[in-house]
Amino acid sequence: MVTTPLKRLSIQTQELVKHTRAIRSLDWDRDRFDIEFGLQNGTTYNSYLIEGQQIALVDTSHEKFRSLYLEQLQQLIDPSRINYLVISHTEPDHSGLVKDILNLAPEITVVASKVAIAFLEDFVHQPFKRQIVKNGDRIDLGNGHILEFVSAPNLHWPDTMLTYDHATKILYTCDVFGMHYCSESFFDEYLKDIEADYRFYYECLMAPNARSVLAAMKRMQALPEIEIVANGHGPLLKYHLKDLLERYQSWSQAQNNKEKLVCLFYISDYGYSDRLSQAISKGITKAGVGVEMIDLKSADPQEINELIGRSNAIVLGMPPIASQYQKEIASNLGTILASVNNKQSVGLFESYGGDDEPIDTLSARFREIGTRDGFESIRIKSEPTEEIYQLCEEAGTDLAQAINQEQKVQARKSLDPDLDKALGRLSGGLYIITAKKGNLSGAMLASWVVQASFNPPGFTIAVAKDRAIESLMQVGDDFVLNILGQDNYQALMKHFLKRFPPGADRFAGINTQIGSNGSPILSDSLAYLECQVISRMECSDHWIIYNQVQQGRVSNPDGLTAIHHRKVGNYY
Repeated sequence: MVTTPLKRLSIQTQELVKHTRAIRSLDWDRDRFDIEFGLQNGTTYNSYLIEGQQIALVDTSHEKFRSLYLEQLQQLIDPSRINYLVISHTEPDHSGLVKDILNLAPEITVVASKVAIAFLEDFVHQPFKRQIVKNGDRIDLGNGHILEFVSAPNLHWPDTMLTYDHATKILYTCDVFGMHYCSESFFDEYLKDIEADYRFYYECLMAPNARSVLAAMKRMQALPEIEIVANGHGPLLKYHLKDLLERYQSWSQAQNNKEKLVCLFYISDYGYSDRLSQAISKGITKAGVGVEMIDLKSADPQEINELIGRSNAIVLGMPPIASQYQKEIASNLGTILASVNNKQSVGLFESYGGDDEPIDTLSARFREIGTRDGFESIRIKSEPTEEIYQLCEEAGTDLAQAINQEQKVQARKSLDPDLDKALGRLSGGLYIITAKKGNLSGAMLASWVVQASFNPPGFTIAVAKDRAIESLMQVGDDFVLNILGQDNYQALMKHFLKRFPPGADRFAGINTQIGSNGSPILSDSLAYLECQVISRMECSDHWIIYNQVQQGRVSNPDGLTAIHHRKVGNYY
C-alpha cells in the first residue's frame, strides 16, 4: 500500500478475480462531499483494471491522488498497453486523471456515453480517440471478457453508464450502489458497519432520481447473474449483494410512488448547479415529496413538457448566459415557460457559475404566468458554504411541506375520533435538541423522548423526517438534549416552536453556552445531556434515533421536567 501519512491518503490494490484488479484511493479524512455535510468515515474512489487479450481501465481517481494513483498504476502495468479507458461518468472525483492517462497512453480509446464524450472534450482540451456506446453495446477484450454497457442517466450525473463483464460477472457501477465509507475492507463483510452510510448516500444522491434508479435496475435485469458490484465509492458489494440491491429497489419504489412531485432543472457541469440542486432535492424528498432532476443541456422537450404536466412545483437553477449548449438551454427554457401553469409553485436559485442568467428576469416571466413563489429566490454571491447548502435543503423542505399541507389536513380528519383522542393521552416531557456540526447548527422542540438503556446510559428520540435538524443527527453525530423545567419552559418552547425561514439563526436572542461536544447548551434549561447518535431506525414518517449519553448536569436538583399533554394524537 502506498501512503501519504500527513494527508492520510493511501492507495490499495487487490485482485478481485484472475486478471481483474481494483485500485482504491482511500481518502481517510474527507469530512464533506458535495451536499453530504458530515461524512463520518471518509470515502474512497475506486478504479478497476481488466486484462483480457486487450486491457481496459474502468474510471480513474480524484486529482488529489494524482501522484499516488499514477505511481501505483505504473507499478501494475505499462499504461501504454491499456487499450480502453471506460468512463462511467465525468464527475471530477472519478475522471479527474483522464488527461494524465491520455498523456501516458495517447493511443488509448476513451469509451463513454455520447453526453460524457461531449463533457470530456471540454474537460481535457486535447484530441483523443473515442468510442461512443449506448445501452446494450459491447466490447470484446478477449478471453471471455465481453464488456456490456447499461445506460443509467441521472445516477447521479446525466452521462452515467454501468459496465458488465460477462467473464467475471462483475458489474461496474461508479456512484450507483456506493457509499462514503473508508476502510481497508475491500468488500461488504460487515453489514452493520456500512448500512447507515449506504442509506445516507442513497438519500443524498439517488433518492432525487428514484425513477431513473428503477429504470437502470430494470435494464440490469437483462444481464446474467451479478456476483460483484464494483462501485465507485466505499467497499464493493459481494457478501450482502442481494440484500443491498433490494434496498435500492424498495427505497426507489417508495420514492417513485409519492403522490406529489417537484421537477428540478439544473446544469450538471456549470458552477455549483449540481450540488445546490442535490441539496434542494434532499430537502424535498425528506419531506415526503418526489423529485425528478433534469439537466437543461441534455433534456428532451417532450420529457420536460410531460414532467411539468404532472408536477406540483418547478425548481430552476440559473443557467449560463452564454454556453456552447446555449441553443439547447434556450429551447428548454422556452418549453418550461410554455408548460407551467398558474397552479404551480416555482423556486429559483443561482448556480454561481460566473455568468448566470439574472434571477429577476426569469422570476418576472413566471409571475406573468401567475405561478406562486415556491421559496424565496436563493442568491449566491460567493462560493457556496455549508450554510448555503443547508439553506438550500431547508428551502426544499419548506417547499415540500407547503405542497403537502392540504394532504396533511385531510389525513388529520381521516383518523377515528376515539382513536385520535386515545393516542393524544400519550404524554411526554418537553425537550429541546441542539446540535452543531462544522458551521451548521440546528434546534428542535421534542417530546417523543424515552430512556432505552442503563449501561451504557441511552435513550431514543423520534425525529420527523422533514425536520431540518435531522441532517445533523446521523450516526456518529453529537448533540445536546436540553430538558425543560415545568416552572420556566414557556419562553423557550414559544421560541423554538416558531417557523424559522431557511438559513435563519435558531439561537438568536437565546442564552447559550457551548458543551464539550461543541453543541449549544440552553442556559435556562433544567438539565442537559451531551449525547452521540449510535443508530437509526426508519419508522414511517419519523426516524427513531438511539443515542448514548456521554455526560450531563442538572441546574436545579429540585426542579421537575415540563410535561406535554396533547388532546389529539395524529399531529403535534
